[in-house]
Amino acid sequence: MSTIRFANGRVLTAAGTLDGATFTLEQGRIVSIDPAAPGAEQEIDLAGGMVVPGFIDVQVNGGGGVLFNDELTPGGIDAIGRGHAPFGTTGFLPTLISDVPDAIARALDATEEAIAAGVPGCIGVHIEGPVINAARKGIHDPAKFRRLDDGLIELLTRPRKGKVLLTLAPEMVSLDDIRRLAAAGVILSVGHSDADHDTIAAAFEAGMTGVTHLYNAMSPLKHRAPGVVGAALDDQQVYCGVIADGFHVHDAALRIAMRARPRDRFLLVTDAMSCVGANVDSFVLHGQTIRVENGCCLGEDGTLAGSALDMAGAFRHAVTRLGLTPEEAAGMAATSPAAFLGLSHERGALAPGLRADWACLTQDLQPAGTWIAGNQVA
Repeated sequence: MSTIRFANGRVLTAAGTLDGATFTLEQGRIVSIDPAAPGAEQEIDLAGGMVVPGFIDVQVNGGGGVLFNDELTPGGIDAIGRGHAPFGTTGFLPTLISDVPDAIARALDATEEAIAAGVPGCIGVHIEGPVINAARKGIHDPAKFRRLDDGLIELLTRPRKGKVLLTLAPEMVSLDDIRRLAAAGVILSVGHSDADHDTIAAAFEAGMTGVTHLYNAMSPLKHRAPGVVGAALDDQQVYCGVIADGFHVHDAALRIAMRARPRDRFLLVTDAMSCVGANVDSFVLHGQTIRVENGCCLGEDGTLAGSALDMAGAFRHAVTRLGLTPEEAAGMAATSPAAFLGLSHERGALAPGLRADWACLTQDLQPAGTWIAGNQVA
């Protein structure tokens, strides 16, 4: 066993916020959290900052100079994780932007191999597309779009060590397809969809449990045609990912969404590209040059192309611009993503029995250190 004492700051545990605490750790998990125990083997002065549960990001296209589509290997996944670790991310799903079936197969296999090899933070894979609607394509390449067939379903439903999250447009598949994927354990999220309200509501009933980047690349809320956004805001159970970077969604729209439905059904996501954790001002996606300007990623025609956001930045935005408490922001950055993925039994909060994954933030909410399974990785 080992012990770490946090002093001069707050510790956001599942049981409440403490003014300092000592963690007892064993084999990468938290054995106990004591608010008063002195004499720990290691003491960390938070200098007015805080300890939060490690962030879990379910939409990570790239990082550390690597785009997942271009490097479908365990090494590529490791580089992406290392790019995000300094920003408090302790769990992530490398995300494949719409691609051909062979790339999907390689993405699934690479994730399996990365988990088996113990790549820090990799907990599954997110396949975003290619079964999406060209009318809401965003930066995705329409040449890669395809129908859902038995071969693709078999590939996606093959047993895996990690979680498999699939973003699709429900109007492009049948309800039986949704039921079949969900029954096999694939986590389904609505995205890049032009569906009407009733189609989305039926998809939720059939087994879709998520919404990929709420508001973006989906039919909007209109008073006679509520669309995907209206169906998502009306539903009180599905999990909605939001990109809180000030570019993808107006802050007022996010505040309205969070007043419409439970806070614990929102996830902070980055939709990050290879530029996060790398000093670059451009990169290439499917042959198109993407510019990184003032924290925003833009395609050649000005279309938003993922983001340059990191999870610490999303957390900070949620507190300073959306008016959330740090506890609420930590829930959206860690606890809710774990619940969405069915991993609450092992991560997403600071509590005895859970993994020793956490991040330290300064008083002004800048990242100051990241631990995965009790080991400092950044």
